[in-house]
Amino acid sequence: MSSEFGFDLDEVAAAFHPKEATSETTAERIEALQSDEFKERRKKAEESLRPLLNEVEQVSGSCSTSSLKQPKLLVGGVLDLNAPRIKIYKITSPASCKHEVAIPPGVQYKPLTKATGQPAKTYPFTLDAFQQQAITCIDNNQSVLLSAHTSAGKTVVAEYAIATALRGKQRVIYTTPIKALSNQKYREFFEAFPEVGLLTGDASINPSASVLIMTTEILQSMLYKGASMMREVGWVIFDEIHYMRDPERGVVWEETIVLLPDNVRFVFLSATIPNARQFAEWIAHLHHQPCHVISSEYRPVPLRHYLYPAGSNGLFLVLDEGKYIEENFERAMRSFTTAPSTSDVKRSRDQNTRSGNDVIQIVQLVKHRNLEPIIVFSFSKKECEIYALQLAQFDFTSDAEKEIIEEVFRNATDGLSPEDRALPQVESILPLLKRGIGIHHGGLLPLLKEITEILFSENLIKCLFATETFAMGLNMPARTVLFTSARKYDGKSYRWITSGEYIQMSGRAGRRGKDVSGTVILMVDESMSSDVAHRIMRGPAPPLNSAFHITYNMLVNLLRVEEINPEFMMEKSFCQFQNYASLPEISQELTELRTMYESMAVEDEESVESYHQIKSCLNDLVSQQWQYIRRPQYIVPFLQPGRLVQVTVDSISYGWGVAINLKKRQCIDRSSRPDSFYILDCLLRCNPSKQEKSDPACTKLEENTPPENAATHPGNCSETVNENVDGVNSEPVDGNTCSSSSGGTQSSPEIIPIKLDCIVGISAIRLVLPSDLRQKEARQDVYGSIKNVEAHMDGHLPMLDPVKDMNITDPKFTEINEKVDAFQERLHHHWLHDDPRLPELLKVYEKKKEICTRMDTLTTTLNSKVSLIQLEELSARKRILRRLNFVSEHDVVQLKGFVACEITSADELLLTELLFDGVFNRLSAEHTAALLSCFVVSERTGKMPKLTKELADALHTLQDTARHIARISNECRLTIDEENYVDSFKPHFMDLVYSWTKGATFSEICIMTDQFEGTIIRTLRLLEELLRQMANASRTIGSTALEKKFLEAIEKIKRDIVFAASLYL
Repeated sequence: MSSEFGFDLDEVAAAFHPKEATSETTAERIEALQSDEFKERRKKAEESLRPLLNEVEQVSGSCSTSSLKQPKLLVGGVLDLNAPRIKIYKITSPASCKHEVAIPPGVQYKPLTKATGQPAKTYPFTLDAFQQQAITCIDNNQSVLLSAHTSAGKTVVAEYAIATALRGKQRVIYTTPIKALSNQKYREFFEAFPEVGLLTGDASINPSASVLIMTTEILQSMLYKGASMMREVGWVIFDEIHYMRDPERGVVWEETIVLLPDNVRFVFLSATIPNARQFAEWIAHLHHQPCHVISSEYRPVPLRHYLYPAGSNGLFLVLDEGKYIEENFERAMRSFTTAPSTSDVKRSRDQNTRSGNDVIQIVQLVKHRNLEPIIVFSFSKKECEIYALQLAQFDFTSDAEKEIIEEVFRNATDGLSPEDRALPQVESILPLLKRGIGIHHGGLLPLLKEITEILFSENLIKCLFATETFAMGLNMPARTVLFTSARKYDGKSYRWITSGEYIQMSGRAGRRGKDVSGTVILMVDESMSSDVAHRIMRGPAPPLNSAFHITYNMLVNLLRVEEINPEFMMEKSFCQFQNYASLPEISQELTELRTMYESMAVEDEESVESYHQIKSCLNDLVSQQWQYIRRPQYIVPFLQPGRLVQVTVDSISYGWGVAINLKKRQCIDRSSRPDSFYILDCLLRCNPSKQEKSDPACTKLEENTPPENAATHPGNCSETVNENVDGVNSEPVDGNTCSSSSGGTQSSPEIIPIKLDCIVGISAIRLVLPSDLRQKEARQDVYGSIKNVEAHMDGHLPMLDPVKDMNITDPKFTEINEKVDAFQERLHHHWLHDDPRLPELLKVYEKKKEICTRMDTLTTTLNSKVSLIQLEELSARKRILRRLNFVSEHDVVQLKGFVACEITSADELLLTELLFDGVFNRLSAEHTAALLSCFVVSERTGKMPKLTKELADALHTLQDTARHIARISNECRLTIDEENYVDSFKPHFMDLVYSWTKGATFSEICIMTDQFEGTIIRTLRLLEELLRQMANASRTIGSTALEKKFLEAIEKIKRDIVFAASLYL
């Protein structure tokens, strides 16, 4: 018999399964199989079979015909895994904190000694254990990372480090992630130390002071420029070091830490991070000095966490000083009387139109129980204002407090022009403030934000509505914190807030020395699973992972410095260190696997391999068959109530079940496969011990109680179900939520929602179902009928024929069917098919193959980790710099490169190209400012501005140049989406900035956009910083005229309320 693949099937069958051997004993047969004659026949058959295997490889893309081979480690001694490692010593400390120290190779560990004599700074209160431990490290002139909760008192350690540096006649630098925090720290330290300076993009006060507060970007710039004052610096304090994981700005922290000299000592202040030790190891490795890590979970004020289900009449205490109360959580979830709608579209609409009655009710409760001040966190600027305005009937302040608030407000706004004092935002905020109600978000005027902060810190604001930025760095605790939602929009979808976000914001509850405990209330407007609640409230803080990435500014700055290069920066980065950190474990696992691999022997391995390959290819083809069968147009008409179906979930077989009801769900993600739009309620026998208690879709059924939203009356496909993000209601099960059962006494038939891709068999048999399946007995009767059918058919139920019964006539399906038939015949005729040893041989072979695959994966991982990260990207970026003449063929920085070194706040490549193309030469100062606004606008408005011809022409030039850079980038193998790159330069403020430079008032430009006033001011301040950098860049190329033009533009925008001085300065 000849096959379509061009060889004789009978010949192959005879080779693998010789007919004369059928009557022999097993021993005789094995002896025959070892003969030279049989080996020759088998070799010939395998050669004949090769075209068929190759054909299926092309179809399935997942079959392998190569023999198992031990992978080779390709690192070739690049990294010595046996080299001396950083040692970790645990230091005896009180139970409330954990103290370890990382010691680099070559440095002798010396125990800490208590300081004698007068301490550098004394405090009028008793220090906590973690503070005392950190101060001892500073007294021993050793770096320390302090990881503790918000408001735990980390600033005390920073103050002691400053005092220590001043006593030693050294400079000390205190860096912060944001300018607002720098301003606050300047005011705080100005009152505590004799000589304090401030350096930010907006202000420069006493830059020669011994204590300098600055943003991390300023310190980075000083290091790249080789500032002489850095030789006098003894200590550098990094506040909020966990900002290093920020995707955009985190790289600045890494660059700065790498560039600092080894003789500098560090104090790192951080929120709780689980991998604090790893960070300390990096510092010890990087700067060849011990680095202590002191972590504390101690909260000076314990917290009590409550849930408030929307529309309910009470609060549910679910977490009390770390103890989770499951019973109260379940009570809270039961308070939802109707299943919530959870589609993204409707959730957005519900949040935008929420009446705020729940917020008012909770604030009223807080006021009644004297739990104020309260911070109400909302994830929308607009919502903050809506909620505040809805508290019209609330008044938290006395007459005396009202007078103080008005006096503070008048003093703060006296410096404004009459026009600015008449701004709607300024006029509308005072009545709220006088009643003790505040608003704080990025869209607020900076001056009003600072007034609000000052009043809140003086306990004059009792109820503050704020976005999450209020929790970032600002030390403003309250007695109570309220979350208006457990979800937030992250730019793509509404998601549950993370544990890190919850920890950061909830940490504002509880004022040390004032409150016995802090109160945290989480409003939820939909049912959530217990797992989700656990992840939010008790989940670990996110680790401090590197966000290192290469920038052009970094490249040109490093290329112009002789001592270091880009490869040095990449090698020393925390990202590379984290890569290296896992190497010993990977190497150890590889060694163990190699030993296991070499000890495993598979009898007649080549034959077992050939059988396994045929079987694997057959399985792949069957999987392709089912992808066709499960298409809705074929399978849906046959999923009537009573149809018997075979179910497998995550490789776990549930056996035969019966279809109850088919539902079509509304799916937001239209990229999903069509079969995911359908959910089948199926009666299956499940093991209740593995079911998720809190998930109604797969919860063990209580007596006479079906799962929520699971069908209890047989029906057709008529119901539309909204897709739930977390699968709480009507979400199909997976292998982690419900396990199959063989029918033990503890198992019972349940109605479980499953996806269509869980169906692996459709029987021609349909059962007659009772009209109501809510009774447990009814479900057991139906399942008993299934078992009776199986017994009657001896387990071989008649199946629907895909072609004859389901009418699948697609030519591709027919082709797959033919291949399935061919491979089934191959498998049947393989000489091992009836061998009693086959199951055990396959088990050993598959285990060996699994080990080999794991070794390959680990080897690839090991090779990638010992290589420099992002090396291909570095090469591509260097090619781009050469193409654009920023550097020479030998990577010597050219004039364009020196210009790019001056630009840190916007796209340095595009701005340098525009500068050298003479674009700014042809523009006035006003048009220049307007064009540069495209580089600093971060939020897209709803409408495009009407541009003058000059501005439109300048914008087109910018866009054409951006396309040119994108094309060169792609040619140099750095993939960039050209349109996305061009669109990243937003022209939405061009007319607004132009009007501002021409003398328009702030109220006049506010009506030109739908953005908040605070957003306008932030954009103009960023623009001023960019103009200053462009002036410095012009000075670099010796163009006095351009430098004057950029400085003139600064003069035109730097006026009135936009650049009002900070109240902290």
